[in-house]
Formats: sequence, C-alpha cells, structure tokens
Amino acid sequence: MESIEEFLAYSIKLEEEAVLRFDQLADSMISAGNRDVGKLFRQLADYSRLHLSDARARSGFRNIPAIEPGRFDWPDIESPETAAIWAADPLIGREQALEVALEAERAGLAYYQEVLDTTQDPEIKILAREFVNEESLHVAELKRWLALHYSGQALPMDSAL
Repeated sequence: MESIEEFLAYSIKLEEEAVLRFDQLADSMISAGNRDVGKLFRQLADYSRLHLSDARARSGFRNIPAIEPGRFDWPDIESPETAAIWAADPLIGREQALEVALEAERAGLAYYQEVLDTTQDPEIKILAREFVNEESLHVAELKRWLALHYSGQALPMDSAL
C-alpha cells in the first residue's frame, strides 16, 4: 500500500464486493426456496453494508483514488471477502453456507493482516490494525454460529424467519 487513500479504496471495494456477492447468494437461495440459507446470506450482506459504510466514513475528507475494477491487486482472482460463487447452489445447506461465509471472513482477515505486517506507513498500520480486529471478531462470530448450528441451537437470524 502506497497511501492511506489507497488502503481505503481497497477496503471500500472489498466491502462492496462482499455486499454484492452475499446479496446475490441470498437472492439465489430465496428464489430456489432455500429461505433459511437465504436469510443467513442476507444477514451477512447487511453486516458488510455496515462495514462498507464505516470504510466510506473513514475516507471522509480524503481524495480516494478511483481504481478501475481490473486494476485492483488482490491476492486471488476476486477480492478477499467475496464468498465462493458455488454457494449459489440451491441445495446448499446451512452448514456449508456458514463455512463459505467463514472462509470469506478468514480471507478478509488474512488480507488486512498482510497489509498490517508489510506496510511501513504508520497511518495505514493504525487502520489496518483496526480492520484486523474487526475481521477477527467476524471470524469469531461465524465460528460461534457454526458451534450453535452443530449443537442444534438457533442462529441469531432464526427469530426473523
């Protein structure tokens, strides 16, 4: 990362992609009649919307560079928190959906950890550390949801089903 503005441009794009994919997965599940998993993916999209809003707010007065979609340098083909597209399978179960979400959050965590570990910019380090802490909480929450699922307990979004 060359600047805090570049870091924020990447963070905003990462969350935009997460929102887009989780919404696509939710729509796919709901249209296929798999409302349980659709609700879970919609909840994850909503969480990503909150993080996107936070990243945009942090950009505030800064001049964030406009990076063309094909110009982002991600560790993989897509941005790290983009959930696996195969999760659009209408027969996917709750456990698999949770595992897909956990994998996406772990990838986001690894991305921010890599930025934190490699940047020399003190301002980027501060924000990257905050993002690492947030992503760590997301990973922990999804692990908790998986544990609830394995034990046969309701997940947080079940009351709204």
